[in-house]
Amino acid sequence: MSPSTRDATEADLPRVLEIFNHAIVHTTAVWTLTPVTLDNRRTWLRERIANGFPVLVAGDEGDVAGFASYGLFRAYEGFKHTVEHSVYVHEGARGRGVGRALLAALIAHAEAHAIHVLVGVIDAENHASVALHKSAGFVEAGMLRESGRKFGRWLDMLSMQRILGGAGHA
Repeated sequence: MSPSTRDATEADLPRVLEIFNHAIVHTTAVWTLTPVTLDNRRTWLRERIANGFPVLVAGDEGDVAGFASYGLFRAYEGFKHTVEHSVYVHEGARGRGVGRALLAALIAHAEAHAIHVLVGVIDAENHASVALHKSAGFVEAGMLRESGRKFGRWLDMLSMQRILGGAGHA
């Protein structure tokens, strides 16, 4: 059975913060080096909601095992039907369908809100994330070699996309 997903609330932010900061400190899932604060996540949540973008959490019985969101891909009108998404799963919940449930919920939200293209920007060596995206119908759309640096090494950025079909005539 797939984990349930729902809209995030401010009560979820301490766990969201824990998951995000773990990703910052220990992984290349996000290419920032400095952990963020609870106020940062609170502002992020409010801005996402105010702009009509989802922030979703997944887990069993109220425990947040992961979170996901999407937002602007680029800040130009021509990109208004394309969004960039992120999915983060607590290290103890990986391999249990949390990422798959969150990504499916993001896709459903995007389809319901006239989004035409979902874009994921992934460390090319993050094979689990690449496999997750492929299993959800994403295709590789381009590679920027050595475009980021973390943990003393250069990272390749893989762009993946899924065309949803919404808003194609808008």
